[in-house]
Amino acid sequence: MQIQSALDAASLQARSIEHLWWWMFGVGGAIWLAVIAAMFFALRAARGRRGSDDLQHVPAESHKGLERVVSGAVIITVLVLTAFLVADYAVGRALAAHPSRALTIEVIGHQWWWEVQYDDTNPSRRLVTANEIHIPTGEQVQLKLSAADVIHSFWVPNLQGKRDLIPGYTTTHWIKADKPGTYRGQCAEFCGLQHAKMALHVVAESPAQFRAWFAQASTPNSPPSDSTSLYGQRVFLTAGCSVCHTIGGTTAQATIGPSLTHFKSRATIAAGTLANTRENVEGWIANPQAIKPGTRMPAVPLKPAELTALVSYLETLK
Repeated sequence: MQIQSALDAASLQARSIEHLWWWMFGVGGAIWLAVIAAMFFALRAARGRRGSDDLQHVPAESHKGLERVVSGAVIITVLVLTAFLVADYAVGRALAAHPSRALTIEVIGHQWWWEVQYDDTNPSRRLVTANEIHIPTGEQVQLKLSAADVIHSFWVPNLQGKRDLIPGYTTTHWIKADKPGTYRGQCAEFCGLQHAKMALHVVAESPAQFRAWFAQASTPNSPPSDSTSLYGQRVFLTAGCSVCHTIGGTTAQATIGPSLTHFKSRATIAAGTLANTRENVEGWIANPQAIKPGTRMPAVPLKPAELTALVSYLETLK
């Protein structure tokens, strides 16, 4: 997985932001050094005039020289701010431009996870997943962003800038990854107790790999074949899990929580909080509040044998 950093750009948009940041950092640093140098120069000059603090004793030439320095500093400040205003506007326009044709993905922010839906004109063929966005490299991808509850903010710093998700309003954003990789993103707007644990991953892969993933993710899971998984499926459908979650090919079609149709294909659980391992899944089901206090998922009271069978079933959802 790539380091989450706006200074490790993997797209044209992120590079535009990175270049603007470096220019601001460089120019701002140079101005800071100049101000510090001027301060030390003024202090040294003041020590040289010790005993003559009255400005009336300062030569007229010094007054004129000071006026020229201040006037020059004001002019330079105006020019620098104007240049950065123009550069910021240009970068903003480049980031706001949207392609006419692109893969479209809807991203919905929830407290505290991300719902991901791949657009299709036929609603029955829409692919729904959670906390993980797969995209083809070298292709423009349009994101339609909205929020289900409070204001969230979508930010994958390696690929793009931030964009707020506002309840009742759909906004658009677009990304285009230049190279394969897994890029971490997160909510950048405080949205409640577990705001810090609302992460997602953008998986950029070659177009061929993306098409293979999409075909696999669109295919219903095979029914469980062994007795333990069959028992685990019955536990899922009767213990209350199906009240909140969907698993394709079963009667579980709820949309309160993330879709679990291809649950095991994801790298993490609980919106990037934990690696998707058997031990972590068991702990999450048994006591999610101990891992993510305030999460909307309740603890599921299961006997040890039921929990083992349920996790075995979830492990088959690849």
